[in-house]
Amino acid sequence: MLKPFLFVVLLAAAHCQDNNGDLESVLSQIFGKPPGGDAGAAGAAAVTQAPVIPENKNQGPVASTIVPGVAPNAGNAADTSCRTDKGEVGECVRYFLCNNNNNTINTDGFGIIDIRIRDGPCESYLDSCCLVPDQRPPEDPITPKPPPKEEQKQGCGWRNPQGVGFRTTGDVDGESKFGEFPWMVAILKIEPVSATDVNGQQLNVYVGGGSLIHPSVVLTTAHYVAKANKLRVRAGEWDTQTTKEIYPYQDRDVGSVDIHKDFNGGNLFYDIALLFLTQPMDLAPNVGVACLPPPMQKATPGTRCFATGWGKDKFGKEGRYQVILKKIELPVVSHKSCRDSLRKTRLGRLFELHSTFMCAGGEAGKDTCKGDGGSPLNCPIEFQNDRYVQNGMVAWGIGCGEDGTPGVYVDVSVLRHWIDEKVAGKGYEPEVYSRY
Repeated sequence: MLKPFLFVVLLAAAHCQDNNGDLESVLSQIFGKPPGGDAGAAGAAAVTQAPVIPENKNQGPVASTIVPGVAPNAGNAADTSCRTDKGEVGECVRYFLCNNNNNTINTDGFGIIDIRIRDGPCESYLDSCCLVPDQRPPEDPITPKPPPKEEQKQGCGWRNPQGVGFRTTGDVDGESKFGEFPWMVAILKIEPVSATDVNGQQLNVYVGGGSLIHPSVVLTTAHYVAKANKLRVRAGEWDTQTTKEIYPYQDRDVGSVDIHKDFNGGNLFYDIALLFLTQPMDLAPNVGVACLPPPMQKATPGTRCFATGWGKDKFGKEGRYQVILKKIELPVVSHKSCRDSLRKTRLGRLFELHSTFMCAGGEAGKDTCKGDGGSPLNCPIEFQNDRYVQNGMVAWGIGCGEDGTPGVYVDVSVLRHWIDEKVAGKGYEPEVYSRY
């Protein structure tokens, strides 16, 4: 059974949660408390511990992030020596930079990698112990062969059930495959490390999830971004503690934010926002766009859909944000059935579920969680294998799936006209997320 990973907001007596908290406590939770010093020094000390994410050609300069990256070698080079299964001395390199074929790495770049292995010859499960003559230069990696042109999929909403670039085993806890949901994005807010030096080193602090619906447009919930100043979007992310995947993630700054004029932060009605990027994302095997449903075309109750996110694995202080993007399959629940279930909670017998909401879940122990807000709920498109449409966005819920109460999602179909109007108003084409 999948562990729960649920975003929670309580209405009325239950209030909308702020998953950000103060910067010091968030850093402490993710990176741990720094050795020595007092709590007041946690922010500065945590920055010392926080790894710095290297730049790549698709990213601008990045400082540390709330989800750890890989620290570059400081001073002396790290020891990368290792021994192969035959006892030969080699070096640990990214799996796609090695020509050897040892039942783990294939010469066409497509390997099978166990994400649970942490005690092999190399520190990272994405590294291979490679003999020096077999190593390739970083600019010449072994990349997977593209599918034949007639098999290449065009348009929005294509899921990659087996992942892209490599396959994984050991994903027994709801982990997604690399590139399985290429429209999934992480929304980050840019925070200065020091309040007295706003132009100094900055942190990318995880805010919530969203979906790429156009190379230049991200769909998310308003309650996560309404009060944020500087936002950044990351597409193509998967394992937040490594940058060794064969295809890199891409970061883009947010140029402007459009929030529905009727959004109500108290009850989360019309909880929708669009983020317009300063530069478009480059579509890649791990970066694609979501499809959106036609106006008022609601998901059929009982349809099993995928929710994804890096949110907490449980509610409360014991919960921890996820390292690898999680997925969970949930049934759509009718509006009336969901309202009736919610009336049995602290919301009371007179509670009415607003028309901008839909529901999914209701299976005990399976739900989305805190930190998943804004993340997509994608349902299969009939008669098209591996193609999905985004019917919802994680909004709120009562608890984290403990008692089988459905989770509440923004109903994208109800707000589709608003989305089209705002996207077209910026000069972009709504057809990009409509082609299915």
